[in-house]
Amino acid sequence: MLEVKDLNHWYTTEADALYENVHLSFEPGKLYAILGSSGSGKTTFVSLISGLDLPKKGDVYYDGTSIKKIGLSKFRNRYVSIVFQSYNLLPYMSALENIVSAMDITQSKQQDRKKYALSMLEKVGITEELAKKNVQKLSGGQQQRVAIVRAMCCDANLVVADEPTGNLDEQNSKEIIELFKQLAHEQKKTVIVITHEKEIARECDIVLELKNKKFNVIKENKTYKNEPEDY
Repeated sequence: MLEVKDLNHWYTTEADALYENVHLSFEPGKLYAILGSSGSGKTTFVSLISGLDLPKKGDVYYDGTSIKKIGLSKFRNRYVSIVFQSYNLLPYMSALENIVSAMDITQSKQQDRKKYALSMLEKVGITEELAKKNVQKLSGGQQQRVAIVRAMCCDANLVVADEPTGNLDEQNSKEIIELFKQLAHEQKKTVIVITHEKEIARECDIVLELKNKKFNVIKENKTYKNEPEDY
């Protein structure tokens, strides 16, 4: 589904690169976690694999084709759903309108998009009454759940979430991860979660740790090769 080849990226000089010659592949039907300390480049990696930015060297491939060849705008609109740390909800719309408009843009195959969006919102504790409120009248945790559902409702086969449970309590975090599991295991999507929470990582199929400019697999097929560090 998604492949990274010879990835190198930096902001000032090549000597200060965040990553060096990274090779990674992400398969459909699996839930991935990427762990790393603050400033290690996790959020930048989200930007690169989501087509929000291009690496200085190397390339990102979706289904065997470079995302540069696909076109970054087309790639973002059609093939990837992103859950941003800052939500990125449209402030002049309701929660429901934010989701339905995203489904329209990505040409969702759902016949009744409004009904489907409401059913998904209900799964994360957002009632129809709350769904029809302007998003600015919702709490931070509620806005985060809306942003997650927006990504889930789109037909993209790749879902990338940057710290999706950062503003949620333990119970809501568990419910969100269960939804991500369903997306990966039942709908056969590729789901990549950026997190600093070991508890979240333990629920994922494959865990990568970003350290010393490299991504190391520390868990695969429910078996830990190394216990994740504390972040």
